Amino acid sequence: MSRTQERADTVSANGVPQQGHVAGPVTPPRVSARRRRPGVIALSLALIAAGGAGVAVLLLQVGNRTEVVTVVRDVHVGQVVTEDDLGKASIALDPAVKAVRGNDLDSVVGKRAAVELRPGSLLAPSQVTKDSLVKAGEQLVPIGLKPEQVPATALVPGQKVQLVHVPAQGQADTDTSFETGPETVDGRVVKASSAAPGTGTVVVDVATTAEDGPTAAAWVSASTLRLVLAAPDGN
Repeated sequence: MSRTQERADTVSANGVPQQGHVAGPVTPPRVSARRRRPGVIALSLALIAAGGAGVAVLLLQVGNRTEVVTVVRDVHVGQVVTEDDLGKASIALDPAVKAVRGNDLDSVVGKRAAVELRPGSLLAPSQVTKDSLVKAGEQLVPIGLKPEQVPATALVPGQKVQLVHVPAQGQADTDTSFETGPETVDGRVVKASSAAPGTGTVVVDVATTAEDGPTAAAWVSASTLRLVLAAPDGN
């Protein structure tokens, strides 16, 4: 068949090409591939790895929680620690932090506070002691204070005080205190009672040296003793 016949076959009698006849194969459009950037890929992989490591550390910390003893109420120095003063908390504990473990709570109940214990803090083993605040070689002198003699500042165990000898009312001091100053004895508060109903008297137990104990007791008996708070630094 000649090329003239092929062309005639594809054209109808009125000169219009016949429908549905494909003249030749259709070439698909070319799609240009994007250029890969090695730097972006490396950064993405690094971020994924860092995120995975952070999640792993978080899960590890959550899993390694330790139950410890906490302080829930104020406990003064020398005061006996009760179960109501303590609580428990589960935390991620740093090995460098010394804290009483939760299962050892019973071992600290009944001991005395060696320092001031504040609510919200962890309880360390060194903060409690089984020893009394009255040390070897000391004596305990009970002192009754009238309402006007009680300091406005609360008396707490461990607080340093001075016991001052003053002349009895209506009686002249026969010593040389006007030149050298009044005689004093250093002491430390062991316990202070609440004000007695009706009288308002507060009894304070003060620890002194064995040598000063009898002197302070004699002043108490003669009502010639006054209690003075020492400076906060103990000087």
